[in-house]
Amino acid sequence: MGQTIIEKIISQHSDSVARPGEIADVEIDVRVARDFGGANVVKNLQNAGLKVADPRKTLFTFDTNPGGSDQGYAANQQFCREYAREHGIGLRDITQGIGTHLAIEDGLVGPGSTFISTDSHANIMGAVGAFGQGMGDQDIAAAWANGSIWFKVPHTIKIYLKGTPGPLAKAKDIVLAMARQLGAGGLLGCAAEIYGDIVDEMPLADRVTIASMCTEMGGIAALFTPNDAIMEYCNRNGGNFLPIAADADAQYKDSVEIDIEGLEPMAARPGHPEDVVPVSELVGRPIDSVFIGSCTNGRLEDLRMAASVLRGKKVADSVVLKVVPSTRSVWEAALEEGVVKELMDAGALIGNAGCAGCAAGQIGQNGPGEVTISTGNRNYAGKQGKGEVYLASPATAAACALAGVICREDDIPAPKAPAKTAEANDTPEQVSNESPAQTNKPTVLKGRVWLVDEANIDTDMIFHNRHLAVTELSEMGQHAFGNLPGWEDFPSKAQEGDLVITGPNFGCGSSRQQAVDCFTALGVKALIAPSYGAIYERNAINAGMPVLVADLLNSSLKNGTHVEMDLETGKMTWEGGDAQADPFSKVQMDIYQRGGLLAR
Repeated sequence: MGQTIIEKIISQHSDSVARPGEIADVEIDVRVARDFGGANVVKNLQNAGLKVADPRKTLFTFDTNPGGSDQGYAANQQFCREYAREHGIGLRDITQGIGTHLAIEDGLVGPGSTFISTDSHANIMGAVGAFGQGMGDQDIAAAWANGSIWFKVPHTIKIYLKGTPGPLAKAKDIVLAMARQLGAGGLLGCAAEIYGDIVDEMPLADRVTIASMCTEMGGIAALFTPNDAIMEYCNRNGGNFLPIAADADAQYKDSVEIDIEGLEPMAARPGHPEDVVPVSELVGRPIDSVFIGSCTNGRLEDLRMAASVLRGKKVADSVVLKVVPSTRSVWEAALEEGVVKELMDAGALIGNAGCAGCAAGQIGQNGPGEVTISTGNRNYAGKQGKGEVYLASPATAAACALAGVICREDDIPAPKAPAKTAEANDTPEQVSNESPAQTNKPTVLKGRVWLVDEANIDTDMIFHNRHLAVTELSEMGQHAFGNLPGWEDFPSKAQEGDLVITGPNFGCGSSRQQAVDCFTALGVKALIAPSYGAIYERNAINAGMPVLVADLLNSSLKNGTHVEMDLETGKMTWEGGDAQADPFSKVQMDIYQRGGLLAR
């Protein structure tokens, strides 16, 4: 039987032939921690008495706060610098840019590679036919110490992009069309392979844009078969990467056709990356700011695209335009080509290379009431600030900056009057994630339930990124569900031993471990949902938090009902009802009994 791309990569990096559903111990070629998670990775290693297995394959990337302008970030960055010097670990400091992009630019990753990072968009590596995965702090620490990490081989979905998009459609419009059709959980727990009439000729920048938003559809990774141009780019500095492709008889979980014939510019409405409509349906909506950048659209081609729309014109008086290149080399190339001058002449603020808008306190965040057009990958409530965020391509974003309202690049109206001034953003905080180790835990649990009848609850709803400066587990519980409407008072109502039951795709979004640890801090005994965000599920398992897979929202359960559950069999019972969940796997039970992935 043939293999898909991800199955081939995992097979080549483990001691078995990878098949969907099996668990493999995967050798990781490049193991990365970022600035906000790096300090916690080091703490996990130190607390467990572990050392780095191979410093040559290990590095820090400081991309979420490239200015080091927040005291919490600055402290964490310096802590990581000192650890890197002491142990000979690689470091891409605040001058360099987004770690995932740097790994490709520097030739660390290429076709067939494996890469992990404390970045939920590490699957950007699929753009070059590599397997990248975002993971939590404990996962990364374990990989630093062992050189490998357990991974459940995902099923693969074949996606076929049918047709030729319209002349104004960009790669961002294509991936937004994919999100509209597939939804927030359409790729949940699966890898995807991208094919189609236009795919083979797609340049790296377009592949990066599409691969990076796989996370917003619940996917593990979206992989492209490398073409000659990709191979040449990855091997341009003496690399020895080899081509990789799925076998002709590879088995797929499903095949999905996305019709992009004549596709027009698209935009995702605030709150949901999958709530996508044509830009033409939003024309005239006043805006306050525009952000062009992120790991999805911060490459040189994206900046050129924006500059071509802005050339010789001025941003509307009512709009602030913020531009952040993905890496230093992109910044330098844009400067040399005159792209930076064109952007600045139009009125743009250009920031240090890095992630920007996704991290609290960085360029791209907005304030209450502020309406932003962003080229980022996420627009969850509160993710990029306290205002509203629409997602769009760099061309659409630049056009909107000129008009002061949402519009298409081929129909830019005269600027509108300035909108009202937004309030200032709150000062961000910060987080750590230490859990006490326990052993001989009970396999039969009892507790009262909370029914949170919501689907696609993302990690910013669970534990908002403005709290990324708290370092004590005991302080995390107060922030649980703090950004989930109607559940902000959950910490005051929760009791030791409670069980939380939610809708599907629970924990989608960022890779932060704190979204699990906040429940541990409250004494929550287990989480139950029909499905989880892939990274979140790993984080919970690795922290020793029981997570069970079952759909109980339509059962006879009510808030406060007491439920008994057997982790070994998955059997759940309560007065007047019962249900069957997936039993713990051997790996999950072992980690649970040890009190966490790093516990001895």
